[in-house]
Amino acid sequence: MPTPTLFSPRLGSAGRLVLAALCALALAWEARPAAAQGKLEAQYEATLSGIPVGRGAWNIDIGDDVFAAAASGGTTGLLKSFAGGSGTGASQGRVVNGALVATGYQASTTTSKKTEEIRITLDKGNVKEFGILPEPPVDPDRIVVTDAHRRGVWDPMTASMLRVPGTGDPVSPEACHNGAPVFDGRMRYDLKLDFKRMESVKAEKGYRGPVVVCALYFVPVAGYIPDRPVIKYLAAQRNIEIAFAPVAGTRILVPFWLKVPTPLGPAMLEATSFITSPQPPRVAKTQ
Repeated sequence: MPTPTLFSPRLGSAGRLVLAALCALALAWEARPAAAQGKLEAQYEATLSGIPVGRGAWNIDIGDDVFAAAASGGTTGLLKSFAGGSGTGASQGRVVNGALVATGYQASTTTSKKTEEIRITLDKGNVKEFGILPEPPVDPDRIVVTDAHRRGVWDPMTASMLRVPGTGDPVSPEACHNGAPVFDGRMRYDLKLDFKRMESVKAEKGYRGPVVVCALYFVPVAGYIPDRPVIKYLAAQRNIEIAFAPVAGTRILVPFWLKVPTPLGPAMLEATSFITSPQPPRVAKTQ
C-alpha cells in the first residue's frame, strides 16, 4: 500500500493520500453463499474536495459455478500532472455450494517512478503463494506478516462483494453487521462495519434506488510501519462511510460510494454508471 506524507500541503501528496486510503479500504467482509447469478458494469469517479482526481471501472460476473471480477483506474485532471498513476486488479474463483471461493488475485500499479505487481494464490481462504515484483526492500520497522496472518483471509477484490444472508431485501441494516480479515499481498488488516442509515441514490446511468450506509473502521494488524502518518490517520478515523448497492439477481452488495475525510477536505469515490442485470442459470445438458 502506498504510504505518502499525510500533512504535506502539496496537491500531489494529497492525491497520493486519497489513493492510499482507497487502496487500504479495498473492503473485506465474510463471503457467504451467492445464491444466484448476476452481472455488474460500473464506472466510478474519485474527487478531493469536489475536484475530480481519478476515474475507474469495475466489472463483476457471477455464474453458477465460477465468478470473476476486474477493476481498473487512474488519476485525472491536475492531479495527473503531480502524482500520475494507474492500476488494475482482478480476482477469480469457483462457486461451491453457492459460496464464492477465490483461487487467485492479481493487482498492478504504475506511477512515474515504478510499476509493481502483486499476485496471490488462495485455497479455501488460506494464502498458498504470494509475491510482489519487484520485491520490496526489507524495512526493520515494518511489522512482520506471519503464516498465521495469512490464514482465514480474503483478497481485497473478492472480499469487496458483500453477501447478505436471509430471504428479505438485502439492502437493509443487516448488511452492516459484518467484518473480516484482509490480506492484500503486503498488509494484513481488519475492516469492520456498523449501520448508519438508509439513503436513495441515482447514478447518471443505470441504478437508482436504495443503498445502505455503513460506518467503516480500519484496523491494521501486520505488514505496516506503525509510525507512518497515513496508517495512524486511517486507524483513528471514525467518520469513514460507505454505501452499498445490489448486484441484480443476487444477494451481493457492492460499494456505490465511499467517503474518507482528509486534512484537505473529503475524498470520495462514487459510481457515475452502475449497470447491473440478473443472469439466467445455466441449463444442464441432457443426453
